[in-house]
Amino acid sequence: QVQLVESGGGSVQAGGSLRLSCAASRYDYRYMGWFRQAAGKEREGVAAIDSIGSTKYADSVKGRFTISKDNAKNILYLQMNSLKPEDTAMYYCAASSLNIVFPLWRGGYNAWGQGTQVTVSS
Repeated sequence: QVQLVESGGGSVQAGGSLRLSCAASRYDYRYMGWFRQAAGKEREGVAAIDSIGSTKYADSVKGRFTISKDNAKNILYLQMNSLKPEDTAMYYCAASSLNIVFPLWRGGYNAWGQGTQVTVSS
Protein backbone atom coordinates (compact mmCIF):
# COMPACT_ATOMS: atom_id res chain seq x y z
CA GLN A 1 0.00 0.00 0.00
CA VAL A 2 1.48 3.28 -1.13
CA GLN A 3 1.19 6.20 1.26
CA LEU A 4 1.28 9.66 -0.26
CA VAL A 5 1.61 12.93 1.66
CA GLU A 6 1.26 16.25 -0.14
CA SER A 7 2.60 19.62 0.97
CA GLY A 8 3.28 23.07 -0.45
CA GLY A 9 -0.21 24.40 -1.08
CA GLY A 10 -1.21 27.92 -0.12
CA SER A 11 -2.64 31.21 -1.28
CA VAL A 12 -1.00 33.33 -3.97
CA GLN A 13 -1.94 36.16 -6.29
CA ALA A 14 -2.44 35.61 -9.99
CA GLY A 15 0.87 35.36 -11.77
CA GLY A 16 2.59 33.86 -8.76
CA SER A 17 4.20 30.47 -8.27
CA LEU A 18 3.94 27.51 -5.92
CA ARG A 19 5.70 24.17 -5.71
CA LEU A 20 3.79 21.16 -4.48
CA SER A 21 5.57 18.13 -3.06
CA CYS A 22 4.38 14.57 -2.53
CA ALA A 23 6.33 12.16 -0.35
CA ALA A 24 5.75 8.52 -1.28
CA SER A 25 6.35 5.50 0.93
CA ARG A 26 7.29 3.33 -2.05
CA TYR A 27 9.21 3.80 -5.27
CA ASP A 28 8.01 0.87 -7.41
CA TYR A 29 5.10 2.56 -9.17
CA ARG A 30 4.53 2.82 -12.90
CA TYR A 31 2.91 6.27 -12.85
CA MET A 32 2.56 9.19 -10.49
CA GLY A 33 0.37 12.16 -11.12
CA TRP A 34 -1.20 15.34 -9.86
CA PHE A 35 -4.94 15.83 -9.99
CA ARG A 36 -7.11 18.72 -8.88
CA GLN A 37 -10.68 19.22 -7.87
CA ALA A 38 -12.31 22.64 -7.77
CA ALA A 39 -15.46 23.26 -5.80
CA GLY A 40 -18.44 21.74 -7.56
CA LYS A 41 -16.35 20.12 -10.28
CA GLU A 42 -15.00 16.68 -10.99
CA ARG A 43 -11.43 15.70 -10.22
CA GLU A 44 -9.24 16.23 -13.28
CA GLY A 45 -5.76 15.18 -14.26
CA VAL A 46 -3.16 17.94 -14.30
CA ALA A 47 0.15 16.20 -14.94
CA ALA A 48 1.61 12.71 -14.84
CA ILE A 49 5.03 11.09 -15.02
CA ASP A 50 5.96 7.48 -15.62
CA SER A 51 8.79 5.37 -14.23
CA ILE A 52 11.22 6.45 -16.97
CA GLY A 53 10.38 10.14 -16.71
CA SER A 54 7.98 10.63 -19.59
CA THR A 55 5.46 13.34 -18.80
CA LYS A 56 1.92 14.26 -19.77
CA TYR A 57 0.10 17.53 -19.12
CA ALA A 58 -3.43 18.80 -19.35
CA ASP A 59 -3.79 21.46 -22.05
CA SER A 60 -4.84 24.01 -19.45
CA VAL A 61 -1.45 23.87 -17.68
CA LYS A 62 1.00 23.21 -20.51
CA GLY A 63 3.86 25.68 -20.44
CA ARG A 64 3.03 26.77 -16.87
CA PHE A 65 3.31 23.61 -14.76
CA THR A 66 6.18 21.14 -14.56
CA ILE A 67 6.03 17.69 -12.98
CA SER A 68 9.22 16.07 -11.78
CA LYS A 69 10.41 13.50 -9.29
CA ASP A 70 13.40 12.83 -7.07
CA ASN A 71 13.83 9.07 -7.20
CA ALA A 72 16.43 9.02 -4.45
CA LYS A 73 14.03 10.69 -2.01
CA ASN A 74 10.75 9.24 -3.38
CA ILE A 75 9.33 12.75 -3.79
CA LEU A 76 7.09 13.98 -6.59
CA TYR A 77 6.93 17.68 -7.40
CA LEU A 78 4.63 20.02 -9.26
CA GLN A 79 6.10 23.42 -10.05
CA MET A 80 3.28 25.82 -10.84
CA ASN A 81 4.10 29.15 -12.46
CA SER A 82 1.94 31.93 -13.87
CA LEU A 83 -0.92 30.80 -11.69
CA LYS A 84 -4.45 31.84 -12.59
CA PRO A 85 -7.59 32.08 -10.46
CA GLU A 86 -8.97 29.10 -12.37
CA ASP A 87 -6.12 26.99 -10.95
CA THR A 88 -7.77 27.27 -7.54
CA ALA A 89 -8.53 23.75 -6.34
CA MET A 90 -7.58 20.96 -3.98
CA TYR A 91 -4.55 19.25 -5.49
CA TYR A 92 -4.03 15.53 -5.03
CA CYS A 93 -1.01 13.33 -5.55
CA ALA A 94 -1.71 9.88 -6.98
CA ALA A 95 0.26 6.74 -7.77
CA SER A 96 -0.40 3.67 -9.84
CA SER A 97 1.15 0.25 -10.18
CA LEU A 98 -0.83 -0.36 -13.35
CA ASN A 99 0.18 0.12 -16.97
CA ILE A 100 -2.07 3.09 -17.68
CA VAL A 101 -3.18 3.91 -21.22
CA PHE A 102 -4.39 7.41 -20.31
CA PRO A 103 -2.09 8.85 -17.60
CA LEU A 104 -4.42 11.77 -16.81
CA TRP A 105 -7.42 9.51 -16.21
CA ARG A 106 -8.10 9.26 -12.48
CA GLY A 107 -9.46 5.75 -12.82
CA GLY A 108 -6.00 4.41 -13.53
CA TYR A 109 -4.65 5.31 -10.10
CA ASN A 110 -4.97 3.14 -7.01
CA ALA A 111 -3.37 5.30 -4.33
CA TRP A 112 -4.20 8.87 -3.35
CA GLY A 113 -2.97 11.49 -0.95
CA GLN A 114 -5.20 13.64 1.25
CA GLY A 115 -4.78 16.76 -0.87
CA THR A 116 -3.38 20.24 -0.46
CA GLN A 117 -5.35 23.42 -1.16
CA VAL A 118 -4.18 25.94 -3.75
CA THR A 119 -5.96 29.29 -3.88
CA VAL A 120 -5.14 31.90 -6.52
CA SER A 121 -6.61 35.37 -6.12
CA SER A 122 -7.04 37.91 -8.91
